[in-house]
Amino acid sequence: MVDSRFKNPRGETRLFTGRIVLAGVLVILCLAAVVARLVYLQIYNSDHYRTLSEDNRVRVEPLPPMRGLIYDRNGVLLADNVPAYSLQIIPGQVADLAGTIKALSRIIPISDLDRQRFDRLRRQHRRFDGVPIRLDLSDTERARFAVQSHRFPGVQIHAELLRYYPHSVDTAHVLGYVGRINEEEMQRIDTSAYAGTSHIGKIGLEKAYEDILHGIVGFQQVEVNARGRVLRTLKEQLPTSGKDLVLYLDIALQRDAMAVMEGHRGAIVAIDPNSGGVLAMASAPGFDANLFVDGISVQDYVELRDSIDKPLYNRAVRGQYPPASTIKPFIGLGGLATGSISFSEGKYCGGYFQLPGHGHRYRCWRRGGHGTLNVEDAVVQSCDVYFYRLAHDMGIERVDRFLADFGFGSKTGIDFADELGGLLPTPEWKERVRGQPWYPGETLIIGIGQGAFLVTPLQLAAATAAMANHGTYFQPRMAQAVRDPATGFFQPTKPVSHRIAVDSEAQWQAMVDAMTQVVEGPRGTARRIRSPLIRIAGKTGTAQVFTIGQNERYNEAQVAERMRDHALFIAFAPVEAPQIALAIIVENGRHGSSTAAPMARQLIDSYLLKKPVKPPESRNMPPSDQATGD
Repeated sequence: MVDSRFKNPRGETRLFTGRIVLAGVLVILCLAAVVARLVYLQIYNSDHYRTLSEDNRVRVEPLPPMRGLIYDRNGVLLADNVPAYSLQIIPGQVADLAGTIKALSRIIPISDLDRQRFDRLRRQHRRFDGVPIRLDLSDTERARFAVQSHRFPGVQIHAELLRYYPHSVDTAHVLGYVGRINEEEMQRIDTSAYAGTSHIGKIGLEKAYEDILHGIVGFQQVEVNARGRVLRTLKEQLPTSGKDLVLYLDIALQRDAMAVMEGHRGAIVAIDPNSGGVLAMASAPGFDANLFVDGISVQDYVELRDSIDKPLYNRAVRGQYPPASTIKPFIGLGGLATGSISFSEGKYCGGYFQLPGHGHRYRCWRRGGHGTLNVEDAVVQSCDVYFYRLAHDMGIERVDRFLADFGFGSKTGIDFADELGGLLPTPEWKERVRGQPWYPGETLIIGIGQGAFLVTPLQLAAATAAMANHGTYFQPRMAQAVRDPATGFFQPTKPVSHRIAVDSEAQWQAMVDAMTQVVEGPRGTARRIRSPLIRIAGKTGTAQVFTIGQNERYNEAQVAERMRDHALFIAFAPVEAPQIALAIIVENGRHGSSTAAPMARQLIDSYLLKKPVKPPESRNMPPSDQATGD
């Protein structure tokens, strides 16, 4: 029994009331805190959290544009887009990436190379971007994944259009190719303009016209579920396809140019003298551009890179060769234009030329000499001594100034990526680069296209086209027009040209006549390609690969194949109204007259007469007799 003497009912009531009040205050404070937080979240930060909520529900996805197509002058498709399927992983939606890839590999083969590419690309993309783990899925592989797709949240099959080159090897050096965007390119491109796009032009026209071919990316807002799968499209802005490119190139002539070069190393450039449009640009050997589009294998790339024939090297725009005797018509025209010679003025060739006070003999290819020749005979018979004398009389400054007007020594400015400019040596260049003075003998060998003088096949073809049209130098152009695929609007490119400083039409005609006699004359170095149907003007050239000593003779049979002379030929036809101008260089091809000139004849017949080219084993004519020199 509790002793009533120790009870304090009043005190207990106060204590209980105090506890009730304290509990009520705590509850009120907690409720106030909750209300305050609710106000903070719902009112003051409503926009922020609404955005986060929308981001969980709504996803913005880029819509890549379709890359513009490329056509030849006759509407033949040269670069196409074809559908391809890849397996993509969105890393931000996959909890166990390694486990997912391991499980995927049991359904679809995934190689170490695929994994390495995935790891590399993953570093370049955001967490919620799709990154390909397997490219070029077959129908069977797509079906196999579709059945198992519910097991792989964050993994999807991605359909895209990939570049395809139907004439791959024949056009590889012209069109170039597209490839996946690498880390270096990611640093310089506008990533928002390439959202959703994985490829970019790497070389050739694909690179030069990247801005026009690529197009403008579009976007769409899609609603997704908790697993990230698209439920519906909320808003969409369609992409704008890239514009199409229409070239001057004639694919039939291009194929023939590659065919005549089969088994050789070298380049052929054909130009329309009336516009500067490039009709063909062949660099041999070629390669399969389609190998690069979705990532070339290491084995294939090493094989191309290490090939002694350098198939990846574009000899047409980057190859630099001595022009050899093909430069003589230009030097001859320079002599006439600068008043250094007249039409009838003769110069004596006794088999060699010596500078006054010097003992060194600059020899002609004909040891016994040509006797006295005028400028036309000198071009027709390709007399070296005549052009030693002429270059000496003109002086290196006038020679350089005149040849530069034909585009030698600088880039042509063609609408093409990675062109080199050749070298037109000057005393200033030699002093600057080599720290040495210019010697008079160097002017002499410039007169026959040797020494430090280097040209590209493109330069030589453009200069030949200017000779063919009597003095209008057109900047070479690959693209004839840009076409909008949506509207069909056809925007022609504007030719750029200048007149070469030769005032007398008679002087132009004299050099055209001389080049015509090279083919038609009884002593012409290319007389074996004379055609009964088409009048062809041309000039042969044979460029030394190494220097021969003063008292040594070049013995072709004792020289390694890759140390033999280069064969050159320039030509245009028909003489009366030229439609095609050509420059051909065959590395270690021995003689311009026997190797390069017959190729030109076949291509001229192919283009103007629509005659098929002959098979490689029968295309070369036997070497001309010793009277040709080239």
